Amino acid sequence: MPPDAGRLRLSVVLSTLGNYETLEKVLDGYALQSTRADDFEVVLAMDAAEPEPESVRRAIGTRPYRVNLIQGARPGLSENRNAGYRAAAAPLVLFTDNDTIPVKRMVAEHLSWHERYPDEATAVLGKVRWAPQLKVTTFMRWLDTGIQFDFANIAGVEAGWGRFVGANVSLKRSFVFRVGDFDQEHFPYGYEDTDWAYRANKLGFRLKYNRRAVVDHLRPMTPEFWQKRARRVAASEHIYTALHPEMPPWFFTKFSAAAAAPRARGRGIRLAPFVPRWVPWLGPRVWGSVDMFYKQALAPSFLDAWEEAERIGARPSGPDLSEFSPD
Repeated sequence: MPPDAGRLRLSVVLSTLGNYETLEKVLDGYALQSTRADDFEVVLAMDAAEPEPESVRRAIGTRPYRVNLIQGARPGLSENRNAGYRAAAAPLVLFTDNDTIPVKRMVAEHLSWHERYPDEATAVLGKVRWAPQLKVTTFMRWLDTGIQFDFANIAGVEAGWGRFVGANVSLKRSFVFRVGDFDQEHFPYGYEDTDWAYRANKLGFRLKYNRRAVVDHLRPMTPEFWQKRARRVAASEHIYTALHPEMPPWFFTKFSAAAAAPRARGRGIRLAPFVPRWVPWLGPRVWGSVDMFYKQALAPSFLDAWEEAERIGARPSGPDLSEFSPD
């Protein structure tokens, strides 16, 4: 029996480009949800640059829930999300990606928290953790402390608008329409979440953090990968601060300070797998060493791209930034 569209409560807006095997695992995860299959749909927003649409269709296969495959008009994560929320049939939308596998209660947790917080401007941020099949390195754990995600620094349930990320977050669809589209023109990939949340904050946006609404992030990360990604972050942050000059450049400040500091030797990296951050005296020393070492490793790529953005005039009305690779 097909899902009942009349009782849909949540639309999962899932952006995808490549990554077909993991996409299939992500869709498998939605088939195993504890809530009813007709409580939700998956709006699969295929990027306009997708080279193998048939591989996406094969990954969909036959599912117990409704899958609505759509495609944005232009390449870009912002475009995918915009097309996705506009095509959504449910009053709630959940933004996520093709490398984040939902645990069994993920959908149910988002639904229950929206019942707890019915105000239109209140959203629910779920946790993104490393998938259990990955070997989680010290570098990957460091990324969770403010560079890629910042869940480690959230105390309580108030996340703050600056931690809005589209990997696992649900909102009232009516509020998304009030705020408007993700800015595809300026942020096709990179800083699109922060820019959207900044605009939402002016309309009373609140972001609650539900630690039990979990997705497993099945994508290993390396310093080499992030040295490349840092270029896109730099270009995007440069444009963001030009659009919103009242906002300080967070990454630029961090990486500039690291580049100016004495060279870190990274001695803490060997101890970090055995010493949690909370261990008195030793934990802060070990992880402080780790923090400085990795910031200094990424700083040259970031700062070089920032200087290049300054040189070419990468501002809201500036040239195309396609040279700054998104991945």
